[in-house]
Parts: sequence; structure tokens; C-alpha cells
Amino acid sequence: MKLVNVGCGQHISTEWINLDLVSGVRGVTRHDLRQGLPFSANQCDVVYHSHLLEHLTPTEARAFLLDCYRVLRPGGILRVVVPDLEGIARAYLRSLEASDQTGNTEDLDWMRIELLDQMVREYSGGTMRSFVDQSNFCNRPFVQSRIGDELFPPDKAFRQRNRKTFVQRLRRFPAKLTKLRRAVILGAVAVLGGRSDYRALKEGRFRQSGEIHRWMYDRISLCCLLGEIGFMEAGPCRPDESQIPNFEDYQLDSVGSRIRKPDSLFVEAIKPEKLIAQAA
Repeated sequence: MKLVNVGCGQHISTEWINLDLVSGVRGVTRHDLRQGLPFSANQCDVVYHSHLLEHLTPTEARAFLLDCYRVLRPGGILRVVVPDLEGIARAYLRSLEASDQTGNTEDLDWMRIELLDQMVREYSGGTMRSFVDQSNFCNRPFVQSRIGDELFPPDKAFRQRNRKTFVQRLRRFPAKLTKLRRAVILGAVAVLGGRSDYRALKEGRFRQSGEIHRWMYDRISLCCLLGEIGFMEAGPCRPDESQIPNFEDYQLDSVGSRIRKPDSLFVEAIKPEKLIAQAA
């Protein structure tokens, strides 16, 4: 089977083709998704992506999903994982009501950040990172139940397993040069345009970096979008539930018995055996 993990980050399986813009760990192929998926039509059995779609505008997301449809064989499976707008909104309202009753605002503060921060942040990590880095951060169990281990330091075994080789570090050299060039440009803008122009350019560059969320989805909007593109049987599922054979063994949505991104919506859909015209 040809199994494709798109925008994989550090969460990969050696039995999958793992694609990302930056090859940060062993087993990841560097590929710019703006060029489309690097496969012929009807070639892949499964396409999976987790917390990727929300970083695209709705127009970009539709184009990307159309490309997923293109590369899947008839009967192939698409699995999409995104932050769950409905779940986050419901958790926010529960925290709001609990805060009214108890006067404790810590969980509510976090839910407000979880709902908004990744759409409005102006620097890497945003208010999420600032909240977790507080010395008096005391509602860790609640936050960890929402986002898993995403913002917490990886353990030693994980760091050892994903230590970069010399070749991987060498491949990052062009990116370092690009970073240096951008720093020089920012410096020039600061000198010529002043602090306000410097901050505007810096924020604009950050918002184009791919870190912020450009849209959010609930189970209805995402399933409707997949249906419009041509997929059938689009529907939400549990993180440990999948039509992909032996999916749990790959530990892409879980680490042992823990859900990797608990705040997520998990949706699967199938490319029909008898192909129909794709949405424009």
C-alpha cells in the first residue's frame, strides 16, 4: 500500500511516505506543498494530514483537498485531523460557566487563548507559549488534557531518537542563509522606515510563515467541504478508529494510549470507486 503522511512534522512512521516543507527528522522527504502533491493521479491508497488544513486559507484548503482527491486511487481513504472548532467552543462555554460559579479563571483563560491565539498571534508560540512558560502555571493537567504534550518539552528518548544528522544540518544551511538575509532586510527597514515599519514588516513576515491558523472547521463544515470535492462517506471518527488497516499501529494520532492532539476533530472520507466530476 502507498500511505502518505503530509505535513508530518516529527510525527512519522517508517511505513509511510512522510512529506513536509522542512525535513527535520530522519525519514521525512522535503517537499513544498504549494507545488502540489508529488504523485500521479490515482496512485495512493491513503492520504493523511494532521493540523495542516487550518494553516491554509479556505481557497487554498479546497485546492489542496482537490489534489488529495486527485492522487488517491478509487476507493482510497483520506484522513483529516484539524482543531475541533465545535469542541473548543463547547469547552470554552463550560469553562465560562464554571468560572461564574467558582471564581477561578485559569481554565477559562486557557480556553480563550486556545480559541483565538493561533489566529491572531504576532510572534512564534504566541500567548499559548507564554501561558505555559509561566512560573505560576498551575492548571497543567487541564491544559495537557486539551493539547497533549505539544507545548511541553519532549523527553530524552524522543530527543535521542530524532537527533539531526550532520547531513540534515547541512541541508538546513540554505534556510539559515535565508534567515540571515531577512534579518538584514529587517535591519534596513528599521533604519530607513523607523520602528513602526520594522514591526509591520516583521509581523507580516511572521503571518506568512505558516504558523498561524487561517481557518477553523467543525464536523459539519469539514464533511460538507469533502462532499463538495467529490469524496463520499465523509464523517467524524474517534482518534483510535479508522478504516485504514492497522492504523493504530502507526501511532500517528496517538502515543501509546494517549491521544497526541486531544483538541482535534478526526474525519475520514473515501474517493468513490466510480469517479465523478470534481468540484470546480
